[in-house]
Amino acid sequence: MNDSKTLILGGVRSGKSRLAERLATQSHLPITYIATATIEDAEMQARIALHRANRPTHWQMLEEPLHLAAVLSQQAMEDHCLLVDCLTLWLTNLLIHPDTAVFEHEYAALLSVLPGLPGRIILVSNETNMGVIPMGELSRRYCDEAGKLHQLVARQCEQVILMVAGLPHTLKGDPCD
Repeated sequence: MNDSKTLILGGVRSGKSRLAERLATQSHLPITYIATATIEDAEMQARIALHRANRPTHWQMLEEPLHLAAVLSQQAMEDHCLLVDCLTLWLTNLLIHPDTAVFEHEYAALLSVLPGLPGRIILVSNETNMGVIPMGELSRRYCDEAGKLHQLVARQCEQVILMVAGLPHTLKGDPCD
């Protein structure tokens, strides 16, 4: 599975990042980790520090909160693994960007570039649409956009996994070990 795309969905602390990192390691390919998070407060800084500390030091690390399609296009190659963590943080960054055109452009760019990317691509995202409908307008839009994004990305992936309580549930493609 050196030339494939996997989408890993799950709730907060469901084990999705840990599974993505394990699958990346099992690919036996050089790995580039693409982080989309931004540090807005001390709690997020601590989360990012924990993720950094747990990643192997030989992995290449890139941080890109907005222009994910461009970075994927630049970095994707045969015999290489890209791990993106995570699509919902990227989506949040787009939704709160003051220029609304950035959302439309970057969202479309990702969906356009994804099918043609070579190599092993692992995408991590939070499944947020399994509960009540949020009360705020931005929160509802976020859930709507995340749901649409997940459906469109899942169609382009050979493997889709839902993590629940640290257990992988394969929704599409070959089960993971």
